[in-house]
Amino acid sequence: MKEALRYLNNAREILKSAPIEDGTHTDIKPVREACGAAYLAVLMAIDEYLLKRGLGKKNLPRSVKTYRKALQKYLAIHNGKLLREFEALYEALHIAGYYRGNLYLVDMVKDALKAARAFIEKIRF
Repeated sequence: MKEALRYLNNAREILKSAPIEDGTHTDIKPVREACGAAYLAVLMAIDEYLLKRGLGKKNLPRSVKTYRKALQKYLAIHNGKLLREFEALYEALHIAGYYRGNLYLVDMVKDALKAARAFIEKIRF
């Protein structure tokens, strides 16, 4: 999970360059970049877990739909909450934070990054 955690730490570093005023990031570009990096960290953690479970690189998920299926098949057996957590991270980090740029409150961004770290820690092999 080293690479996933490295991406997550990069997301935190990127956020340091985002100016804050009254609890709000005033420049959305670094926030979007940080959310994108954090979401990639989540995907990388899932990939690493699947590789350690014996899945080949060619069989790794390539879309959010196939990530959901992989989580159901390989991880939901151990923890049924993981799929819901993945969905929340997908919505917060990828859709709201990166894609739409709607995540700009400092506390919400911090909470999303904390949730990403918690998810990564849960699926450590």
